[in-house]
Amino acid sequence: MIHSETYENDIPEATVRRIMQKADEDESGFIDCEEFERLVHTKEFRSIMGHMLDRYVRSTVVPRYRDSDEVDGRGDYEEEYSCSPPKICMVIISLVEIALFAWDAFKDDKTDANGPVATALLYDPKRRYEAWRYLTYMFVHVGVFHLIVNLLVQILLGLPLEMVHHWWRVLIIYLGGVVFGSLGTSISDPYVRLAGASGGVYALITAHLASIVMNWSEMRFAPLQLVVFFILTASDVGTAIYNRYIQNENDRIGYAAHLAGALAGFLLGICVLRNLHWMKWERVLWWISILTFVGLALAAIVWNAAFPGYFPPQEYGS
Repeated sequence: MIHSETYENDIPEATVRRIMQKADEDESGFIDCEEFERLVHTKEFRSIMGHMLDRYVRSTVVPRYRDSDEVDGRGDYEEEYSCSPPKICMVIISLVEIALFAWDAFKDDKTDANGPVATALLYDPKRRYEAWRYLTYMFVHVGVFHLIVNLLVQILLGLPLEMVHHWWRVLIIYLGGVVFGSLGTSISDPYVRLAGASGGVYALITAHLASIVMNWSEMRFAPLQLVVFFILTASDVGTAIYNRYIQNENDRIGYAAHLAGALAGFLLGICVLRNLHWMKWERVLWWISILTFVGLALAAIVWNAAFPGYFPPQEYGS
């Protein structure tokens, strides 16, 4: 069946070869019942059964297969990624967000970022001296819908990046987007409180863009992916700006966090994510990106520390 033309678009040839090598112990060209039973109890076969996830990752993140491709001096790029061990960085962050949201929801019946946990973690411009708020606001969500949307994007975009680029690279980009989002908001919108992981989520979106740019000639459907990610980003930010300034809604969405997180994701993505083939212009872009990121981050930190009169008066105490 796996050699049949019916399934040639569903099962990659490399996977077919691997199945036959592992299962066809007598080299008869067929897998008999006993060989199949042994196969389905192997760890590798259970990994192969994650085929839908495999195809999703290949179409969105992994460059095209080339026999001669070398990545970081370690061989074929496509063969190097897997879900074993499990990629759980984004999953752990999502579980923490759910746990903290549930604590306020069940203990104090608060789901609008007004519970004790939320108020202790969200970014509040009147309590900027509590520096952890520049990061921990990512664990606070305003309502179930806000939580679910962030969780979905984190998993759908973060997990494929982890499978290809390793968890620590994705974590750097995610946290960089979160911090950049709060720093950017503190300067451009100094009276707005922040809740939600939008800075980190937008960093994941534009990290995909960075990967596409740096591996353009090797990526599948690179132009289409570029257009899709751009539309997603522009439509969401545009909607937030329209609601804020045209419709005069009072929810005061911190769209600056979206923009700043997106910028951080792209700059860090260029610097942190793996590049299939380094070209001269890409090395120049790498230096421009890292210097831009560090310069903007330092400028925002200095602004926050040196110009307290620009921000709302601080409310000290409990």
